[in-house]
Amino acid sequence: MGAAMKSAIPNRAQTLKLLRLMGEHAPILYLRGEDDGFGDRWTLHGGEVPPAIAGWLMQSGYVADIGATEMGARRLLLTPAGVEFRADGLRWWAQLGRLARLRVIVFG
Repeated sequence: MGAAMKSAIPNRAQTLKLLRLMGEHAPILYLRGEDDGFGDRWTLHGGEVPPAIAGWLMQSGYVADIGATEMGARRLLLTPAGVEFRADGLRWWAQLGRLARLRVIVFG
């Protein structure tokens, strides 16, 4: 992972955890919130996805809209670039030692 790329990724440890949970087949659900007064929300397996991470993944082209659910939520799935980014992230994480992982978790 290049230095410029590392600084652009919001909360690298949490982003990688999210990508691990997604795998190649679990979509993030995007729920528009304009009508209910709560704002937009993103979920994965029922858990909240931080808006900064979800927005960054969409802007970077790592996830793409694959259609709506029956209830109207948009489904966002990894693109081929997202699958490659996930694999690169997993390799990067595997080469880190315990102290380096702790630094990434604590300091982003």
